[in-house]
Amino acid sequence: MILRLILVVLAVVSAQAETRPVALFYMTDSPDSVWSFLAHSGKIGMLVPTWYSVDANGLVYGGPNHTVMEVARKQNLPVMPIVANAGKDALHALLINVTGQKAMIAALIRESKNNSYVGFQFDFEDISWTDRDALSALVKETADALHAEGLQLSIATVPNAPGYPGKGGFAKWIYEDWRGAYDLKALAQFVDLICLMTYDQNTRWTPPGPVAGWDWTVENLDYALKIVPKEKLSLGIPVYGYHWYAGAPIMREDPATKKMTEQPNIAADYISTPEVLLFAREFNGVPQWDAVDHTAWFYIYRDQMREWFFYTDTRTFEDRYKLAQERGVEGFCSWVLGSEDPGIWDLLPDRK
Repeated sequence: MILRLILVVLAVVSAQAETRPVALFYMTDSPDSVWSFLAHSGKIGMLVPTWYSVDANGLVYGGPNHTVMEVARKQNLPVMPIVANAGKDALHALLINVTGQKAMIAALIRESKNNSYVGFQFDFEDISWTDRDALSALVKETADALHAEGLQLSIATVPNAPGYPGKGGFAKWIYEDWRGAYDLKALAQFVDLICLMTYDQNTRWTPPGPVAGWDWTVENLDYALKIVPKEKLSLGIPVYGYHWYAGAPIMREDPATKKMTEQPNIAADYISTPEVLLFAREFNGVPQWDAVDHTAWFYIYRDQMREWFFYTDTRTFEDRYKLAQERGVEGFCSWVLGSEDPGIWDLLPDRK
């Protein structure tokens, strides 16, 4: 009986270990981000630093943080840097520049071998929907070349449910310049991993709201799972927030009269969770829990005006971490180290 109980317990523990989502964290060159990595490297399964960019001619520029790489090598922690585009026009130019594409691919292979990277991640954003097929073709060519060298290619994609533009002007804009460029079915055939950026639902372009509301996150994850194998999909979990406030009115030309007039300026700033909590302390904000969107929020009054904060506390993170477990996806990808609630580290197991 005791032996049988032990075997059952071991089986449960083994099953739990197998379903642990791989913890992919992004890292910038900011001191806060690097220090967070150094403090928590043992719980990170894949490090994706923002070290490289590529221009219209395929010139890849950037380089590693040697302190970070020294720690990663000692711990056998895989490092897969981002290579980011230098804007919409530059990326379009690269997509029609065969010579530039070959130069980029050669540079990615060189940098991977020189620095012991496991590969690269494409972080190509703000792309016209008309470049969709050209992007897929570039991803295929790059993946084939990297795979031939024993390297990996992943890609970060803007979530694109329901797969077509909606009725309003904002829905049209975000589809034609952001969501519409990613053919998830095609990309999943070529890359080793898709990091689904289930952030930002609300930003400085929108009214106040969650960075990644619950229903919005689930809808985009389930939409992606219809066409992307779960072992190739990582759920985006933001670990930061936004702060909305009334900015000073700005002068704009009225198209009808050609006169300069004052226009409203509702502003929003990207903000780390520790910074959010300082605002709450300074202005007597009372953190609230939104049970519908599974997110933390509060408001304060400053200069007699209400200001809004939506952010990722430990509970917000935990709900999305459990969602990744329940859906059985490869892991989660969190932007960005240095902006997180310290409590999230108590939820994550040590890397095996």
